[in-house]
Amino acid sequence: MEKTLSEPGRAARPVLPSAPEDFAALYETHSRAVYYLALRYLGDPTRAEDATHDVFFKAYRKWNEFRHESSARTWLYRITINHCHNLRQSWASRNLVSNADDAIWENAAARTDSPLRALENQELGERIQEALDGLPAEYRLLLLLVADEEMSYDEVATLTGQTADAVRGKLHRARKSFAALFAKTA
Repeated sequence: MEKTLSEPGRAARPVLPSAPEDFAALYETHSRAVYYLALRYLGDPTRAEDATHDVFFKAYRKWNEFRHESSARTWLYRITINHCHNLRQSWASRNLVSNADDAIWENAAARTDSPLRALENQELGERIQEALDGLPAEYRLLLLLVADEEMSYDEVATLTGQTADAVRGKLHRARKSFAALFAKTA
């Protein structure tokens, strides 16, 4: 949970973590969301876990450079997006085969699900990920931020350096592209 300061006539702004335990609270609050965003962006749970640790290490090192023009969550997402983008663009990412197995899909089903339901969930998850992987990176990112992270157009605009109208238009095209790609996975 973020602490905030409020001054007359100014919006509340987060207080800088001044001690390791304060940064630990920031990690507790946002690490799951950062991991989930990295997982959806990278498609590999091991790489997403590593990326999450890298993001918080970068955030800790650069905390004094945080300008408070956005929330800490938005700032962490920006770091996550940049970091994951760099990982996807790296030579190793393009040329090495991932050793990730299907354990993430196998473990996704609840224990009370029937085997048939678990298989249906696994297949649906694989189809969704395949369709997401087929999208341009910008469209994939917009869909993840709005649909999965439930961010507003304004928050996404701030995060991506665009206007809310541009986000709205691109998101419309992203949804149409996703629907077409998803239909092809059937």
